[in-house]
Amino acid sequence: MFRFIHAADLHLDSPLRGLAGKEGAPVERLRGATRRALENLVDLALRESVDFVVIAGDLYDGDWRDHQTGLFFVRQAARLRQAGIPIYLIAGNHDAASVITKKLALPDNVTSFPSGKPGTHLHPSLPVAIHGQSFASRSMTENLAVGYPDPIKGRFNIGVLHTSLTGFEGHDTYAPCSLTDLRARHYQYWALGHIHLPAVLSEDPLIVFPGNTQGRHARELGARGCRLVTVNDALAVATHEFVSLDTVRWELVSADLSQIEDEDETLARIRDVLSEAVTDSSSCLLVVRLRLTGATALHADLQTRLPHWIAQIESIVFTIGDERLWVESVVIATESIVDLATLAARDDLAALVIASLDQVEETIATRPGAIAKLLAYLPPAMAGSLADDLVGPALPDDVRSLVIGALTRSTDSET
Repeated sequence: MFRFIHAADLHLDSPLRGLAGKEGAPVERLRGATRRALENLVDLALRESVDFVVIAGDLYDGDWRDHQTGLFFVRQAARLRQAGIPIYLIAGNHDAASVITKKLALPDNVTSFPSGKPGTHLHPSLPVAIHGQSFASRSMTENLAVGYPDPIKGRFNIGVLHTSLTGFEGHDTYAPCSLTDLRARHYQYWALGHIHLPAVLSEDPLIVFPGNTQGRHARELGARGCRLVTVNDALAVATHEFVSLDTVRWELVSADLSQIEDEDETLARIRDVLSEAVTDSSSCLLVVRLRLTGATALHADLQTRLPHWIAQIESIVFTIGDERLWVESVVIATESIVDLATLAARDDLAALVIASLDQVEETIATRPGAIAKLLAYLPPAMAGSLADDLVGPALPDDVRSLVIGALTRSTDSET
């Protein structure tokens, strides 16, 4: 029996996008997140006494700004060398031969695969054959999988490939191939890289994207890490499990404000969902995109006083007293509970504005004068208060919410 770690897309020293410019953001934790993920990978390898580590491309995020990026990897590889753990790695599109111009001598436990054609390396003490090919250039449109060698009998064969397969949303197409192409090689395991979302595509043979080791922005949600694989004496996969390595975790957290009419109750609901999310995030710094949903009387207020609400939410984060939480942005996805028929029946002005909304909304995107026409229906005081909010490329739903909110406040004040 033996064990190995399959990782990919470490993107060492890649910046985490979306927070660095915000006041109070945990910049140092963000800046060092990809390095901490590699340290966690090495810690896992040592703790589990794995027999080797496979890295399926994009160890780096592009050419190094200086040699410190490469030196950091060398230090971590040396930790594995001291424990007798080899590393087998290929270059992907971000660390192709044409991209990384700086070079460092690597410890002798690190084996890199060639870029001109597929290569095969045999583990020195285990019945394992590892086949792989690095990218020679950033743009690799050739199907590399069809050129991989036949499996070696009596060994556990691993194919290491950086590929988009036949395409994944949000990822550029590199080294395209099909699952049929991979199965045709008759390897027991395919260690893939490039797709950042963890995915097991096939159980027999096992074909796996481990995902990236550290999420880098708000579209890379959830835990990120590697795959820990155990192979039995019959040279078949006995177990494989995802192990998280990330130190900064991005999550979309929703707070349902349905039927809530009071600001204090709204803030209490938001506090509850944020506290629960932190509890579930292990020891990671949790970076939240907070989405407010549901039908609520506060719908218009959330839109017209968004800076106020954001400040209140940031205050909640601070008063929770947990340095493992940061709100990246707030998304207003609530709905109004205002009954338009009732509102229109209150006075002729409300009826006129509501009747005109449907017509105006159809032309907002194509006729710049549409919003001005709508404002002309309103009393000067109300129109003036809305004018600043409706400047720019307002969406139809925003216009409806803002105008109806103003009408509601106006008619409420008269009753």
